[in-house]
Amino acid sequence: MNSQQETINWSQKSLEELREFWYAEIETALRRAGHDLESRPTYQDIVDAGFSGIAYTLREHHEMTLTDFLESVGYEGPDTDDSYQWGIGDETTIDALEELLRRIDNKRADSTTRSKRYRLATYVRLYETVHGTAAIVDRVLDEEHEYDELRRIEAVLYELDDELDSPESKLRYLSDIREFYTHLETRHGAPFNPADNVDHGEIWDGRVDDEKDNPALSSGQVRTLYDAADGPDEGLLVLALCAWGLRRSEVARLHVSQLVLDGDDPHIAFDDRKNGPGTVALIYGVPELTDRLDTLGSRDREWNGYLFPSTESSSGHVTGETIQARFKRLAQRAEVRVRGEWPTSKTGRRFWYTTYNQAMTDLLDNLDVIAGEQGSSDPSVVLKNYLSEAERRKYRREFMRERLAEAFER
Repeated sequence: MNSQQETINWSQKSLEELREFWYAEIETALRRAGHDLESRPTYQDIVDAGFSGIAYTLREHHEMTLTDFLESVGYEGPDTDDSYQWGIGDETTIDALEELLRRIDNKRADSTTRSKRYRLATYVRLYETVHGTAAIVDRVLDEEHEYDELRRIEAVLYELDDELDSPESKLRYLSDIREFYTHLETRHGAPFNPADNVDHGEIWDGRVDDEKDNPALSSGQVRTLYDAADGPDEGLLVLALCAWGLRRSEVARLHVSQLVLDGDDPHIAFDDRKNGPGTVALIYGVPELTDRLDTLGSRDREWNGYLFPSTESSSGHVTGETIQARFKRLAQRAEVRVRGEWPTSKTGRRFWYTTYNQAMTDLLDNLDVIAGEQGSSDPSVVLKNYLSEAERRKYRREFMRERLAEAFER
């Protein structure tokens, strides 16, 4: 193992950064080691190449298995067939996507094609989630849809903005999306290319620059927002974004059927989260959530089960844009700014990540004594090797709960 691989700061990488690191570094090392990148690498292959730390950070920081991660970067799972699962229901769009990638595959490296395929799949799945259909090809073949399709793309990009952290990732997505629509224009006879007219500067705050640090709300600002919340709706909004770390689209679609509130492990279950099925621990705010459910259930016998219902939407719930707008209105009323700007739902989600990292630091600081007794200078060794998974989860939640209490307890 070389010194560069030994010093990788895995825990500081976002999931998107881990994927980019996979394409740029790990696949290159696997190829040099003689691994056929057409076949799915094993954990031992990755260890032998010097990157064993990725499995731990996926599990501990992203609640994701190595198998799930490998599927997200283009490798079939052990129980899937040879065809790529795009995850949408429109065969015409799937055919167009695969045709584009076949053309690209003839010119570029395998890792480039897999990276592009992942980004395009993320886009079309979000498109179907936001608009209820992935019939993109049919829509761009009809000139009457030109203005509406521009607005549809922008709506998906607003949701995608909530998923991505770095400006570089955003531009890569936008470049691939534009390439797909150009393909539809040049190869399928689409009379217009709506992606050419997307104003990414307006959508993504006009800050696609070299700034690497992502601003987050402080604990005191979260407390100010929570205190300023007008009723249980806004209070739950702050909890969902800042205490549970949900994306705005996840908040908008939150349904009572996802909630597991009994027992010692209250959590939210997701069947179709960005990274696949998963759960989010409800470390703080369960009584407030229960009160909200009781209010909704008693107020309306026809309640559809969504925590943020909407009678005007065919989906039965509000949109991610509505969640964003409500959060901004609350921030304006509370006069809370981050670096001179009104905070967005993403700054709330970043508060959760910052707080989690602080809680983990607190936990490791408290394990220093045990590490010393075991003859180790690294408390993370104790966390990994001397505590069971149940104990690690228990301690992580205790320290996270203490941090969240600083922001939410009045």
